[in-house]
Amino acid sequence: MKRRNFITLLGGTAAWPLAARAQQAGRLPTIGFLGASTLGVEGHRNAVLVQRLRELGWIEGRSIAIEYRWAEGRNEHFAEIAAEFVRLKVDVIVTYGTAPTLAAKQATAVIPIVFAVSGDPVGTGLAASLARPGGNVTGLSGQQTDSATKRIELLREVVPGLRRLAVLANTASPLAVVELREVQTAAHTLGLQVNILEVQQAQDIAPAFNDLKGRVDALYVVGDPLVNTNRIPINILAVGAGLPTIYLLREYVEAGGLLSFGPNILDLYRRAAGLVDKILRGAKAADLPVEQPTKFDLIINLTTAKALGLTIPESFLARADEVIE
Repeated sequence: MKRRNFITLLGGTAAWPLAARAQQAGRLPTIGFLGASTLGVEGHRNAVLVQRLRELGWIEGRSIAIEYRWAEGRNEHFAEIAAEFVRLKVDVIVTYGTAPTLAAKQATAVIPIVFAVSGDPVGTGLAASLARPGGNVTGLSGQQTDSATKRIELLREVVPGLRRLAVLANTASPLAVVELREVQTAAHTLGLQVNILEVQQAQDIAPAFNDLKGRVDALYVVGDPLVNTNRIPINILAVGAGLPTIYLLREYVEAGGLLSFGPNILDLYRRAAGLVDKILRGAKAADLPVEQPTKFDLIINLTTAKALGLTIPESFLARADEVIE
């Protein structure tokens, strides 16, 4: 073979679709799924991702393999799982949330990473820009920080005389810290006093509620894997303290929270499968723009409202995408 032809062929291997290269190695193309929380919390989202992959021609166990790992909301597990995926030489890593994605990005600059949701990918350093993320990471923005002001405004509508706002945040989470700053700025603009409850592990949550009753009027909970994993005890503590709560996601309200406003996560997971499909067929993560949500949901739990003695205006209920009774 002529040297020029050999070089051409060798250089061309870099452009092979990941799926083709995996099959050349005698194995199915493999996705490493880094679950930020637990199967119980994220299983329904996972099902949407897998179903969409199937629709795109990727059938688990037949044309693709998926390695699932669950971090149980513990930051120290993110890096361990990411390192394991690098050792397994998976073809794509799929993540949920900012901290797990940052851990994956730190573990590898080669394996493509798709985040199903990240609250502020540019602000937390995951992407250079939404249009051209660069590097090996792309995915879907949840616009978590951008919608913080809207959540406070919604809370004011259902909590008459709201003046003092407690904010619960996992300060070990990069995204939570960014959103916390947004919440503080928005609250001060609206003339609200802010009481910050800092947590970094599950054991910090209950003590954070000590002596809170009577000192604040409502609770804004900054979402992240730690908080999501512990959403039921948080809601129990909040109702016990007589505090209306607002969150980013529907599942918090299903677990007893009062309100949520944020992107439709199942829709984002479905769209994340489309990005995985493109990467497996040869696209580079750096060339795939970070997509933004097109569906936002306002959810309210009337059972919780009644337990707190709140009367929700009919006009507010009419605007809700879902009312849980």
